[in-house]
Amino acid sequence: MLNFRALLFILGIFLSALTGFMLIPLSLAIYLGESTSGAFARSCIYCGIAAAICLHNGQKKRLQLNIRDMFILTSFTWIIVSLFAALPFTIYIGINYTDAFFETMSGITTTGSTVLSGLDNMDRSILIWRSLLQWFGGIGFIVMAVAILPFLNVGGMRLFRTESSDWSDKTVPRTQLMAKNLLFVYCSLTLLCYVAFHYSGMSWFDAINHAMGTVSTGGFSTSDQSMAAFSHEAQWFGIIFMISGSLPLLLFVYSLQQSSLKVWNDAQVKGFLIFITLVSLALGTWLSFVKDMPFIDALRLSTFNVVSVVTTTGFGLTDFDSWGTLASITFFFLLFVGGCSGSTSGGIKIFRFQIAFAVMVQQLKQQFHPKSVFKSRYNEQIINPEIVNSLVTFMLLFIMLFVIITVILVATGLDLMTSISGSITAISNVGPGIGPEIGPSSNFASIPEVAKWALAIGMLMGRLEILTVAVLFHPKFWRF
Repeated sequence: MLNFRALLFILGIFLSALTGFMLIPLSLAIYLGESTSGAFARSCIYCGIAAAICLHNGQKKRLQLNIRDMFILTSFTWIIVSLFAALPFTIYIGINYTDAFFETMSGITTTGSTVLSGLDNMDRSILIWRSLLQWFGGIGFIVMAVAILPFLNVGGMRLFRTESSDWSDKTVPRTQLMAKNLLFVYCSLTLLCYVAFHYSGMSWFDAINHAMGTVSTGGFSTSDQSMAAFSHEAQWFGIIFMISGSLPLLLFVYSLQQSSLKVWNDAQVKGFLIFITLVSLALGTWLSFVKDMPFIDALRLSTFNVVSVVTTTGFGLTDFDSWGTLASITFFFLLFVGGCSGSTSGGIKIFRFQIAFAVMVQQLKQQFHPKSVFKSRYNEQIINPEIVNSLVTFMLLFIMLFVIITVILVATGLDLMTSISGSITAISNVGPGIGPEIGPSSNFASIPEVAKWALAIGMLMGRLEILTVAVLFHPKFWRF
């Protein structure tokens, strides 16, 4: 049986938090005398009433959730919160609800795809709301990845073997403490990023917006030019904090608790840093020769764009489509990669490639020595069949979802490259696609409404590690 009252109560908590976040742009709009104040006031009222209804009708004491409840909670909460969070866009800007929902889902899943233009002249309260959505979504996913996904055997956090994956009574206080520590690290990184951006020449408003978009690896900007509108120094700081946001935040917590950097001796982190370094250097060297530009400029452009795509942040700096076919193909494959497990980034994630490679090496050895027994290892631990099964399931679902959304986009009349890159950029939560229509110098405003809904679903499934949502479509899931 589903625990409807408990689910309603938790949904009420999320909607209450969303109402509280809406007060920030509302206060800013009132202070600056912007006409958006009415839109945010109405949205606060609607959201607050819904939250009150859920809290009143939901369970108020002990919460008892089973596995089925947790799957429903992690999927429907994000959908319902996005439905309400889209209200300020459609009430004030006047865009249709499809565009408003697309923009909201893109923000709250930290994807960064947008349908809006004219950002340089847009009301500040709307801009801060976009940034708050992705910042809220970033920390929301991190807490969920630590506290819920391991319990459901979904995602890569199972590798950390944290106590938060045990939902017994004795571990609830520990889970709450871990969530507080993660929030502290997340806020600290955001504050440091803000200081760095402001120091590099950004105004306080641009700095806080881009800090939230960088640490959450969301990619929303306050300018149509994105990070190209700011100094080279700001772009280098952006690289540093995009990488920080794509590293496992639990390792930051462990470093503070143990006052040691030994926890960073992690195969996933080392593999991720080596990968982006090698790709950035190779592409920067190639760009310097082909485009005949100073190496330091080529390195800055290549590194920023590589890091932006691999970390699934999606900030724009230059149109890498104009660099030639080799660059376009390179960035297309980078759309799949993603950052580290337990970070705010999306994508397939580095650890899955590493585990797949280790299993492949084991199978090759087994072919040479069929009577021998080989054990694949990752982070000095034996890779158990449970993790391999999870990896195979994820990859199969990833490919299936990629094909389905691509077919839907092609059926709406979009060209093949736009459909393919749009599908993968949504599922990987990257932001910009490839091509003239949805590339780094464009947005998603011109694509059909059906395509936007398909991409929004892809963003959600990609953010929730696909399996969390896919299991809801199995008939046996709903049998009591």
